[in-house]
Formats: sequence, structure tokens, C-alpha cells
Amino acid sequence: MGENKGNMGRNGECGMTLSINLEQNIKTLKEALPIGKSFDLITRDLYLGETKAFFLGINGFCRTELLQQIFSDLQNPLYTKDGVVENLIYYVSAKMGYAQVFLSDSLEDIIYNILSGPSLLLIDGFAQGILIDVRSYPTRSIAEPDVERSTRGARDGFVETLLFNTNLIRRRIRSPHLTFSIHHAGTESKTDIAIAYLDDCVNKSLLNRVINTIEGLKITSLTMGSKSLEELLVKKRWWNPLPSMQLTERPDVACSYLLEGHIAVIVDNSPMVLLLPCTIFQFTQSPEDYFKSPLVGTYFRLVRFLCIPVSLLLLPVFLLLTAHYPALSQGAQLLSTGELTPARLIFYVLTVEFLLDLFRYSASLSSSRFSGSLSIVGGLLIGDMAVKLNWASAEVLFYAAITLLASLSLSSLEFSEALRVYRIFLIVATGFFGIWGFGIGCGLVLLSMVTTPTFGGMSYFWPLFPFNGKALRRLLFRSPTAKAQPSKVWDRGDVHR
Repeated sequence: MGENKGNMGRNGECGMTLSINLEQNIKTLKEALPIGKSFDLITRDLYLGETKAFFLGINGFCRTELLQQIFSDLQNPLYTKDGVVENLIYYVSAKMGYAQVFLSDSLEDIIYNILSGPSLLLIDGFAQGILIDVRSYPTRSIAEPDVERSTRGARDGFVETLLFNTNLIRRRIRSPHLTFSIHHAGTESKTDIAIAYLDDCVNKSLLNRVINTIEGLKITSLTMGSKSLEELLVKKRWWNPLPSMQLTERPDVACSYLLEGHIAVIVDNSPMVLLLPCTIFQFTQSPEDYFKSPLVGTYFRLVRFLCIPVSLLLLPVFLLLTAHYPALSQGAQLLSTGELTPARLIFYVLTVEFLLDLFRYSASLSSSRFSGSLSIVGGLLIGDMAVKLNWASAEVLFYAAITLLASLSLSSLEFSEALRVYRIFLIVATGFFGIWGFGIGCGLVLLSMVTTPTFGGMSYFWPLFPFNGKALRRLLFRSPTAKAQPSKVWDRGDVHR
């Protein structure tokens, strides 16, 4: 049981306090909340012996069986033989032994807790309310996330309930240093945000920066949960499509980063957890590597690294050679026929790129019962008809299919989508301006990557810059389990404003 005797609100502003008169407190609550108008706010007028009391809670957030047991005991004649409640702290300590209970006299604090799930019990003659935490949120079952699937390993994933997510982490890391710091954001939503870290290895400067930034947010709500918080923590410009923060739905991934000194930010009502600090190499990692032997895991990791330039440059290079240097393309046999004009090749590549995006988008939004057949059958039919109607060529479809497979092999969806934006830009620049467009376009893409902001201003290309050879080898090659985690936290540099 805790006690809150202050008169300060959650944001440090002086708020209203309760009165010792029960009727006045009920009147104040009815002015602050839509009691009697909103059907999910439930109230009861009670007597605890001869003392009047008032109960307020939200239907659906209260565990009814526990509340029934609590009030059955409180109204039991053996419990209330004195008839009058004289000492509130002693009364709560003696009569409520199997629920988390705390006292508060701040109206703002009481309203916040009621809307978060705990129930309120007011007793006549006391200027403090009893908040009984027997909340129970509606939630879905824990299942493996669709985006970060693994052929082996754990099948659980984060859900929309913050407490469940912290439990999934606590179950894996039973360290006394594991800490979950709770904060809130949004003047209307008051969304709970838990900052998870290991106190003995976290970067304290970065941690303080995260806490101060979240507490200083001036917003009404986090509309899209973790994604909204990501955009608020890192201010990006439109020419920086690469993700500035890693999101994961896998508890084992989050725990592995926590053990390496990272910070995990868990947002209530969102199954995605933010990991920071962030580097570009984090988006090339996959838990699948560690469910294979070191040699096989290293091979597939290097294959994923190779898929990055293939996804980005294959179609632009193909378009450059076939549209602007036909002699080279004929020597390399990139086309089966030399009848295609540069304008038609540019049109073909852009059309196929649009069709690939259309297929990915429609398949991701359609029901799982139809997405597989939609992708395969639709791709075969439309691809065949596009070739017959001269809307595409078989060669363009072939290279576009390789590009699509390379993109799908990347474990991070946000990183893959950013590469697609870069690729479309390079295609347009190469198609209209040839070798100069391709060269300048590659330079602008590199500049966009280098200027990608990160939280705290830490290097986005660590450990390549600043260079750390041991950390870079650990990223490129899958190490045995005994060496999979560093013996100390890697130094990533200072936190910048």
C-alpha cells in the first residue's frame, strides 16, 4: 500500500484536493467525469458498518470477483463490529490484504487512476480516496509476430498491453538491475510509456535524454502508438527515408539489445518496442542467424548484406546499360532483343516497379487466406498479360523479380521500404539523365543516408564510423554463442543535443 498526501498534480501543477465531506467529493467527481452519462462508469453507494462510502470504477476494467470479495469482507459484521471507520490508514492495512491499494487526496491523480483502470472508494470523514488496483484490460493472446517470423526459437511476441510486455522481458532477464521506468505522454490520452534498461550498463546520459524528452512532449495523444513516439523523439526531414529507430515485436530481440546496454521504450496499446541507440547495421540482423550453426548463420547474414546493393542498384544499373549503352547490354546479353527503345525501357521499368508495389501492398492488407494466392496467381496472370500487351518485357520482369526477392530477404520492413524509395529515385534519375543522373543520384542517396538523424545525435554508421573493428566483425560474422555478446558495453561515443 502506498500513500500520496501531496497536493500536486502529475505534471507538477497545483490541483484540487478532496474534502472530508463525502457528498462534496461525489459532487466534485460528477462535475469532472460524465457520471450518469457514460454507461461504462459504474457507481455504488455503500455502508461500511455505519460509515457511508462511495464506489466508482469503469465497467470492463475491474475484476468483478475480486471486488465482490473485498466488499463482502468490508461489509462483514465481524469486520465492522465497531461500526465507524476512525483511522483510514489502519483500516485499509487491516481490511484489504490481497489487492494493491494506495491513498490519494489529489483530484487529478484520482481521475487519472480511475481512467487507467483502478477503482475508487471514498469514505465519509476522510479527505483521501482509496484506489484499489484490481484492473483487468481486454487483450489478445500472445502469438508470434507476422513480420519477424523465425523457423525456430520462441513463438511469443509483444501485445498491446504494457504489463504483458514487461512480463515477457522480465521472464527472460531476471537481473536485479533490470528497471522499468514509467512515464506518461499526451494531455488527453495520458498514454503509459515504460523505459526499460539495465541500470549497471546503460548510457546514463542517453537515458536522461530519453526521460527528459518524453516528459517534455507537448502533445494531445500518441495516435499511432510507438510509431508516433518515434517521430516525436527523432525529428526527420523528408529526404531521410531510412528508419532512425529500430522497432521489434520479438521479446528475445529486445532482451538481447538490453543486455548490450540499449534502451527499450514500451508504449501501452502498441505491440512494437523501440530500441535505441540505433545504427544502420541493426536492420541487417535477424534472430534466425542464431538458430543455425555459426558457419551457416554467417553465410545467410552475408547474403542479406549482398541483398542491400542488389535491391537498391540492380534495376537502375539494368536501365542504365540497356537504355543508354545498348552495345554493352547486347554484349552482356541483358536483353533477348534489341528492338526496345530507351523510352520504352524506362516505361517498362517504372510500370513493373509500380506493379510490384501494388502487389506487396494489396497482399499485406488482404486476408491471410487470400494473400498467398493473390500474390502468386495475380503475379503470373498480370505478368503474362503485361508482356503480351507490350506493357513490359520478360527481361524487365525477371530483374524486377530478383529485386523483389532481395527486398523481401531483409529482416526490417522499414529499411526495405526506404531502399525502395531510393531505388525509384535512381530509376527516374537514370532514365532521364543517363550516366550523369545515375552518378548524381547515387551521391544524393549516400548524402541522405549519412545525414539520417538518430536519437541523441549518435553515429548512424557505428561501428564503421567511428571505427570499431571488433564490433564490426561481430556484426558481419555470426559468432558462437560463447562470444555472441560482448563482455562489456561497446563505446558508441557521446550523446549530442
